[in-house]
Amino acid sequence: MLSRGSRGSAARSLKPGRTPDSSDHTAARIGTAIAVLLIVAAIALPGLIPLNVHVRSFPPLHAEWAPHVGWGSLPAVTLAVFALVCSARIAQLSRWRVLLGVVFVTAFVWMVSLALVDGPEGLGKILEHPYEYLGPALAITDIPAMLTEYVSRIPLDAKDNWPVHLAGHPPAAVLFFIGLVHLGLGSWLASGLVVIVLASTTPVAVLITLRRLGAESAARVAAPFLALGPVAVWQAVSGDAMFGAVAAWGLCTLACAATTGEVRRRILWSLAAGLLLGIAVFLSYGLVLLGVLALAVLWLARSWWPLPIAAATACVVAVVFAVFGFRWWEAYPVLVDRYWAGIASRRPFSYWVWGNLAALAISGGLIVGASVAVVVRRIRRPFPVGAVRVVVVLTAAAALTILFADLSMMSKAEVERIWVPFVPWLLIGTALLPERLRRPALGVQLGTALVVQHLLLTGW
Repeated sequence: MLSRGSRGSAARSLKPGRTPDSSDHTAARIGTAIAVLLIVAAIALPGLIPLNVHVRSFPPLHAEWAPHVGWGSLPAVTLAVFALVCSARIAQLSRWRVLLGVVFVTAFVWMVSLALVDGPEGLGKILEHPYEYLGPALAITDIPAMLTEYVSRIPLDAKDNWPVHLAGHPPAAVLFFIGLVHLGLGSWLASGLVVIVLASTTPVAVLITLRRLGAESAARVAAPFLALGPVAVWQAVSGDAMFGAVAAWGLCTLACAATTGEVRRRILWSLAAGLLLGIAVFLSYGLVLLGVLALAVLWLARSWWPLPIAAATACVVAVVFAVFGFRWWEAYPVLVDRYWAGIASRRPFSYWVWGNLAALAISGGLIVGASVAVVVRRIRRPFPVGAVRVVVVLTAAAALTILFADLSMMSKAEVERIWVPFVPWLLIGTALLPERLRRPALGVQLGTALVVQHLLLTGW
């Protein structure tokens, strides 16, 4: 564990004066400006043309204009002010395990406070919506039969077809909620709180991944941005937040496997990584794109040893589902047909190909623009080393993952929720922000979350 002095040295190693020059400052401003322009254009253009982009009344978000305050307003604002003043110092001076605990608690309180702006129902009432998982989870009593008929009930014209979210996701998503029902956690409140707890572990997993890859200094700088930000609005409460937690821990265990010297532990970590990443792919079809981040983790660790074990374990997950009647490779083409038979066929790709990025700039926060811009600038220089190298590669891998998802045309609208699992990895790039920009940047993140939650009803 680093001493206070060595932690301070590590933090200083990421300062613009110790690493590439102040053009990081210019890149950050340009990236933020691009994010702002995308948001303004995405909000204004549908009304100016006019253009029906087939989303709720506040494109590019699936949201409605509804200014309001609630129980969580005062706690959320109080936490935001405290974090703005103290979070960076706490992140630098805390012992590592203490920092992880603080990040978990902060993320949990932040999500709960924002959710309570909508009143107690904000903690999970949405999970009872007919499109969601909890209703079917309460009704399903025969899991093998459900898995056997799962694919046949995906098409829009199928008799007794699945609601939107079940049709759009593999069965592990609803199986998670069936598990909660069997554990006595099947109410919307209990299920919602479980999702929030799991989502609160996501930044912890990302920080551990960074440290295992030799970038603790970067982890400490990025910690406030990972624990606090507008993505919390969509983490509390949506199934995608749970997907993101599983994905984050899958990548974290992969990093542990790749950086562990003892063979037995390496095998165990590899098995855990394969299991979690395999399950992630059966939670959401889009999480197959985690392969980009997984390869980035192994490349940074300079160890491909875990790959065959993790891949084989993930294949075992697929085989188990296939034995019980659900075959991912058969389901996905049927899903594509269902997707294009619905509202997606009416959503213009000419708008959503960049409107999605505007939605990401709101849910991830304006700072994602700065994060990516600084990383792009660093890539153009002689390739970085040390902690900076880890930040650059992981952020670039996250950006590439989002690019693939965007160009697939399978994510037109609602990406503020769908891309929740990718956002934390994109925010790693905040570790490269010039020191004088970090507090204002965190303020923008906190302010965006408060404005969105108090002015809009997001539907998640």
